[in-house]
Amino acid sequence: MPKLNQLRQDHANMARMLHVLQLKQKTLAQGERPNFQLVREVVDYILDYQEGFTRPLEKVCSERLKELDPSSAEVTEQLAKDYRSLKARLHRLSNDLDMILMDSVVPMDKFAEDLKSYLESHRAYLREEREKLFPMIRENFSDEDFKALEDALPEGAQDHVARLEEAYPELYHELRDAPVPQT
Repeated sequence: MPKLNQLRQDHANMARMLHVLQLKQKTLAQGERPNFQLVREVVDYILDYQEGFTRPLEKVCSERLKELDPSSAEVTEQLAKDYRSLKARLHRLSNDLDMILMDSVVPMDKFAEDLKSYLESHRAYLREEREKLFPMIRENFSDEDFKALEDALPEGAQDHVARLEEAYPELYHELRDAPVPQT
């Protein structure tokens, strides 16, 4: 099950990203100005990750699980719906960040609340995947299915986190020693 271990590692990496965002959200909620450029880097990274890594995996996992275990459709469809909602919320946060970084007037209390709500939703999504989807994958997927999952990833997806240091230096610095929070 090395590929399932990779999915778990990806969850741990995402939990670190969410932890960094949570620290910035708490700073904001206390009335202080966080490093919005770092928040921008985290949001951009998550959006890139969702597009380049999560979407291809979700498609292959969902389709194959439905073939192997039709009862999985309810879980995979709910996760897909939750994922689309998360992505839309993150895009709204991204737009608000653009406004903030351009020194436009954005109500900070609303932004802090929206960020907090997003973080809670993303953590709940990760928990649902870990508690419902991963057991289904473990029970149903063969070595061939894991190979198809690996093949569904875009070229170089395995090196995605390795590129973090170069593409997002401030974020990499924050994450390097960050603990893996429980989701």
